[in-house]
Amino acid sequence: MSLVSPADPPERQAEKLQKIAAALMARVEHQTAQSGAAYAQFERAALLEKRVRERTLELERTLDLLHESNAQLARATDEAEAARRNLADAIETLTEGFALFDPDDVLVMCNSRFCRDFRDLGDAIRPGLTFRDYVDRISRSPALALPDGTSPAAWAVERMRRHRDRRVMFNVALTGARWLQVSEHRTGNGGTVVVQTDVTDLVQIERQERARLKDSQARMIRATLDHLDQGVAIFDAEARLVGWNARIGQLLSVSALLLRLGTRFDALLERLSPEFSFTEGVSRADLRAWAAGGSDRGALRFEARHAAGAVLDVFGQGMPDGGFVISVTDVTAERAAAARLSALNEELEARVLARTLELEDALAAAERANATKSRFVAAASHDLMQPVSAAKLFVASLGERLPDPDHRAVLAKAESALTSAEALIEALLDISKLDSDRLRFDIRPVPLSEVLVPLCDEMGALAATKGLRLTCRPSSLVVESDPAYLRRIVQNLVSNAVRYTAHGRVSVGVRRAGGAARIEVRDTGPGIPEADRAAIFEEFHRLDATASRNDGLGLGLAIVERACARLGHPIELWSETGRGSCFAVTVPVTGPAGLPSDPRAARPRAPAGTALDGAGLIVLLVENDAEMRRALSHLIEGWGVSVIEAEDAAGALALLDDLGIAPDAALLDQRLGDGPGGTELYAALAARVGPVPAAIVTADRSDEVRRDCARLGITRLLKPVDRAALGRFLREAAAPVA
Repeated sequence: MSLVSPADPPERQAEKLQKIAAALMARVEHQTAQSGAAYAQFERAALLEKRVRERTLELERTLDLLHESNAQLARATDEAEAARRNLADAIETLTEGFALFDPDDVLVMCNSRFCRDFRDLGDAIRPGLTFRDYVDRISRSPALALPDGTSPAAWAVERMRRHRDRRVMFNVALTGARWLQVSEHRTGNGGTVVVQTDVTDLVQIERQERARLKDSQARMIRATLDHLDQGVAIFDAEARLVGWNARIGQLLSVSALLLRLGTRFDALLERLSPEFSFTEGVSRADLRAWAAGGSDRGALRFEARHAAGAVLDVFGQGMPDGGFVISVTDVTAERAAAARLSALNEELEARVLARTLELEDALAAAERANATKSRFVAAASHDLMQPVSAAKLFVASLGERLPDPDHRAVLAKAESALTSAEALIEALLDISKLDSDRLRFDIRPVPLSEVLVPLCDEMGALAATKGLRLTCRPSSLVVESDPAYLRRIVQNLVSNAVRYTAHGRVSVGVRRAGGAARIEVRDTGPGIPEADRAAIFEEFHRLDATASRNDGLGLGLAIVERACARLGHPIELWSETGRGSCFAVTVPVTGPAGLPSDPRAARPRAPAGTALDGAGLIVLLVENDAEMRRALSHLIEGWGVSVIEAEDAAGALALLDDLGIAPDAALLDQRLGDGPGGTELYAALAARVGPVPAAIVTADRSDEVRRDCARLGITRLLKPVDRAALGRFLREAAAPVA
């Protein structure tokens, strides 16, 4: 138990301790003791006095610290009050209304401009007011101009909903055409600062500017309507006229007295001349019902024809506000032009039909002339062979009887000329056979070694006389072809290479290319200029004589090109001027050498199962390479198919327009020079004549071409073209649609 209460001030505690010490000292001085207890008590009293003095010093120091703290607190209070007065003075100088709410939404302070326009609130806006009470008082104030249909309670609910957002800014309308912009900002401790700004001047300026723009837009719309060649009338949701131009009165022959603001649509319709008749099954009752349809009305279009011949195009369209717009266009000239164009089209169709009949007659005559020519060449060649052979015998017999060497030399030249004539007649006979539709090939498995080895042995002597080296690489492949014509093709290529090669070598070899064999004949001759590569396959065409020591007949490559086309063996040419050339013939492979031949393997000239003869199939062939186009044409025509040839996309579309027919199928090269490619041409073709069976013939094996063909649903045929695949495509194109 303490003798001094800790709750007493230090001065009181010191006073009590001094009294206790004095009492103890007095007791020690006057007390008599019979033992040493008195002295012990004295010592304790002295010690207690020392402790009291120490405690008194501590209390004095504590009291000094307390006085200093009270002085600092007083100074801080003065500074805080000064800061508060300064803050109050600062926010009072603001031109906006300012209020600060603490994190508990209790008003801490505000300036005199805060809610100054709400005079009925009086002294209610003071510190301690909650934010909800503030909103409730504002919502019920007569100074607040509530929006139409909004109650004070609903406004207060919406205001509190906005208060939950972290950043708020909106305008409040006041009575007397005044506006306040209210913005809220959150403080760092979660409080809220509310700022009210008078934006009445800004709102009024904005409204004036908006009205000015509205007047300007109205004048612009009026000027636009007056300058339109169309007649325009605008009606509101009650079908009353709110806008129009003078042109509509002129077109409908309506009096200008009726075209005034507020005129009803029914009144205008009743005054419309009865000489107007409507088309598209629209009557005046239908038009009246459409105008009364409200916002659900759709677009309406019809023509109004006047008895005098005028034709008006009328278009009606509803608007979002329930009104509608009607436009009237004079299309009399367009309809007259369409009628004249229709008459011209009928006349043109008649002329095209007559011209088509003439072309068909001319084509039939040309075909008959071509057939007659082929028959004549075949017959003449056959008949000429006997007298030429006889003449050679007579010349040989005469050469043995002439002793004069000069005469024998002249006779030898005559025999050489007859030999050339014989070779020419044989070539003409081959060409006439290849051009004949009655030609049938003996297609069967042919071991390439049986064709190439004997041929190289025969041609080796000719090459040796010119100092050339002829090499032949044997092959064990078995191909599918006509052995006689295949030998004739390779023989002409080798002979042509030997003839035009002055020095070096000629090589014959075979390369495997998937399911085909490519027979290549290479030489080290002068090469073929690019300008001559298409022409060398024409009849009687030879390169410049300086490129060869011997004169050729100019029919060897023509026979090669025709035979390859009829057999379906694509022929390719690579050449570089000054370094030589390479001719390659691609033949389908059936198996390795040594397999037994099947006598039933002989097939007609079309692939098995093609059966195209007499089908009347018309195929559009678009190929920019003349050699490939000619080869494909000869092959397909040999199967009884009619071919329409074109070099590029523009030529193909123009040719179809001229002929006025749609092909049954299309073979399109993917790369057609600078113009559109095969897939693009197919899209244009399908847009004109509808979908037709089509195949893209290309050497491009990229995924892009494959995806384009798959997307369009068309076939892709890779070069070198497989005869069997081409036959299957044409057979499917000729098949009747189920």
